[in-house]
Amino acid sequence: MHGPFTRALTGALGLITAAAGQVATAAPVAADSVVVGGRQALIADAPWVVALSSRDRFGGTRAGQFCGGVVVAPTKVLTAAHCLGREALGGEPWEVRDFVVIAGRAALRGQGGQEVGISDTWVNPDYDPTTNSGDLAVLTLASALPQSYVIGVARPGDPAHTPGTDADVYGWGDTTGTGTYPSTLRTARVQVLSDTACERAYPGGFGVRYRSDTMLCAGDPQGGRDACQGDSGGPLVAKGLLVGLVSWGSGCGQAENPGVYTRVSSVLPERI
Repeated sequence: MHGPFTRALTGALGLITAAAGQVATAAPVAADSVVVGGRQALIADAPWVVALSSRDRFGGTRAGQFCGGVVVAPTKVLTAAHCLGREALGGEPWEVRDFVVIAGRAALRGQGGQEVGISDTWVNPDYDPTTNSGDLAVLTLASALPQSYVIGVARPGDPAHTPGTDADVYGWGDTTGTGTYPSTLRTARVQVLSDTACERAYPGGFGVRYRSDTMLCAGDPQGGRDACQGDSGGPLVAKGLLVGLVSWGSGCGQAENPGVYTRVSSVLPERI
């Protein structure tokens, strides 16, 4: 079994973030398998899902998509902090001249929707790239999206966090865990898991330890449905509210290794 990965794409060719054994610290890897075991999604049903894009860095095959994001205010998009790191972007976000958010479009190279520039970025100052704790960033858009694109955020103690609750993860990431990327948005149904189950799956040691204060995990008890490489920063939605952002995991769709998400309710600042 390989170690934990963050679930973003890195490099001009869209290579997966370094795997355990290739790096000394076995950093988590970006997610993109939501879409492992998932189905096609309609953007009309999930208008708050957006793609982060840079064609200069990632090429035009997938319209430059390398991570996901979620609209929480007309000019605010949440994503994973590791999506804005130098390993993913090759520099600072403001140095990527064609960095945009693709909104209102399920098919990355299709028609409709809009591509909106980024006017500012904020990375959680408590984000730890070694443990992936606090893996959250906020993008400020150069122009506002419609209010209808906005999704509400679950607050601490909301029933949406209850173990066993059905949740849906969205993204344009790997659908097989072997580098098969779709051209259109996909979604997969998973379950919010207990902190005990997550701690058992990721106790630390050679991998990354699950931290219930900044993370939650979700998966299919039988395996087969998950987020995967390319899904990082995308939303986990339960009871109509945003509860998590795709962050990291070990493999994709493995029953014993569920996906780990940023616990938005504990990491998101009160004002964004």
